[in-house]
Parts: sequence; structure tokens; C-alpha cells
Amino acid sequence: MKANRRDFLKRTALGAAGLGLASTLPQILQAATNSPDPNNPAANTSTADPGNQPANPAAAAKNDLFFKLAVSQFSFASQFWTQQLKPLDFPAKAKELGIPGLDYCSMFFADKAKDQQFLSDLKQRSADSGCYNLRIMVDGEGVLGDPDNTARTKAIENHYKWIDAAATLGCSMIRVNVEGEGKPEDVATAAVDSLGRLIDYGRKQNIDVIVENHVGISCNGAWLAGVMKQLNNPHCGTLADFGNFCVNRTKPETMDIAGYMKTKCLEEYDRYKGITELMPYAKGVHAKTHVFNTDGTDTETDFNRMFKIIKGSGFTGWVSIEYEGGLFKMYTKDSKYLDDYAGTTATKNLVEKAGRIA
Repeated sequence: MKANRRDFLKRTALGAAGLGLASTLPQILQAATNSPDPNNPAANTSTADPGNQPANPAAAAKNDLFFKLAVSQFSFASQFWTQQLKPLDFPAKAKELGIPGLDYCSMFFADKAKDQQFLSDLKQRSADSGCYNLRIMVDGEGVLGDPDNTARTKAIENHYKWIDAAATLGCSMIRVNVEGEGKPEDVATAAVDSLGRLIDYGRKQNIDVIVENHVGISCNGAWLAGVMKQLNNPHCGTLADFGNFCVNRTKPETMDIAGYMKTKCLEEYDRYKGITELMPYAKGVHAKTHVFNTDGTDTETDFNRMFKIIKGSGFTGWVSIEYEGGLFKMYTKDSKYLDDYAGTTATKNLVEKAGRIA
């Protein structure tokens, strides 16, 4: 089964057709409880209009860092899914941590994509907190790498509402997934077609479309870089994630989180090679963490090495913190995981330290 963690959640609890995402998983949990590549004009920069945002979002980043700092909404997944936090609380939570950039997850407000009052309120909350609405990460809206044109067209059209929502919020981009079953070259052809059609729609509202190494074959850095090279469009790029490089995972015994927790990654693509391959096309970076050593370093990723790769690529955009240990802590009760807030803070400290010495 070639799938990563978020893909599994999306296909099961978050599931089919992308409906009821914010309400479905809590029940399950409770039951458990920039140097551009000369051959690629898309590299490293977003050309999208940021919309109604702070006049100089870069000024919100510490001037001793070569990048700007954001936080993924998924860092607080356990709190959003148990409704300890509401979607409108995200900007204030980021402000508490001193993080200016907001990296939204569609799954936490899946039924609000067309709710203009909600989007207006969220935009105002962000402005009140002095934050920058960076992007919406879209999950559960269909398979953009599906070789079947009818199914793929439906998936493409499902994403349109999130481009509209991003424009309303003043975001400059959305993040999509490009999984698919079949020969790698066939999935790549389908992905290029889907991305091109989404870019055409996004151009009407100055919204770029980027792809994370996140789902199935996209966890292969060379494959995803090849899709970017084939597409060769300045309004598309990658969201390079430190941790999403499992290209082959055991099949879960049960289709729930308990089943996923027992799976193992059988084959992982080299993460440093993968990040190196994705950075020439990067319009964003996810600094992914789960567990920390006693000295505050990450148990899975050498952040100093990663940030040297990032800096060497010429990237100066947004690095988004994505801590996932809180969700694991909630389910497993394992003390090696910090809670959402503590883990996100620890990741922020690690990112800033590695960024300064890169």
C-alpha cells in the first residue's frame, strides 16, 4: 500500500468525497481515547498577488532568519478535531506562538468553502492577530492523478471552491495532492493535466497551485520534480515536506487510526535527496516533527542539514511548522509525544536555531 499518514486519514476517516471532515475524525479519536533552476521559471517564488494582507508580511519574520515563519493548522489537529479549538481560533493560536504565517487545512472547515460569512470572519480574525493568510492545504477532494479523465475532471472541479475560498481569504496559493494508481508516467501525465487546468482557473484570481510530497507516488522526490519540470509553469511549484517520503507502507489491519498506528514504512525515499530535488521548485517548506531528543533536536530529521540544503537553494519564502506528535499523543497516550502547543513550540525553536546557523 503506497500511502502516507495523511493519505490514509483522508481515505478513511476524512474520506470519500471530502465531506464531513471536521466532524468524522473526532468520533474515531474519541472512540480511541530562492536560487531558481535556470530550466524552470517556476522555481522558488510565488507570483500570486497576496491580496488584502499586511503591507509587508516579510517584516513579521525575524530579521536574522533567511526565511519567513508560518505554522500548519495541522499542528493543532487533536484540538481542532475534539473542538477544543474552533477553526476561527487558529490566527489567535498562531499569534500566541509569535508565528505570523497561517497555513490552513481544508479538513478543519470542509463545509465552509463557500460560506462567505465564515471566510470573512476568519480573514478578520487573521487581520486582528496581525497574521498573513498564506495558503489552504486541500485534502479529500478527489484524485488529481487519476488516468480516467472523467474522474479526474470531477476532482479538478471539486478544487475550484478552494481556489475561490483562498482568494476570499487573501491567500496567494492552495496546496493540492497528485496521487494516482497506475504507471508512474501515466500518473505524471494526468497530474500535469490536472495542475494545468487548476492553474488556469486560479489565474483568474491570482491564486497559485502547489504540490506537496504527500500522497503515494508524490513521496518520490525525483518523480514529483519531474512533474514540475514537465509542467514548467511559474504558477505551480512544490511544498517540500521533511517527513513525507514513505513510498511503501504495510497495509493496515483495520481501516481506522488504530490500524494506521500499527503500520510500518517498508521503504522510505531518502529525505535529504528528496528535499534537494524539490527545492528548485519550492514555493513553501514544511518543517515536520513528531518526537524530540532530550537536547531538543528531532529524532527523525537533521534540521541543520535540511536548512543548509534549503538555504543553498536560494529559498527565502515561508517555512511552515507542522508538528504531528500531538495527534499521536492523544491516541497512544505515549509520553514521548508532546501536546500540540508544546510540540509546536519545540519545533519553532528548532527551526529558528537551525535557520540561524545554516
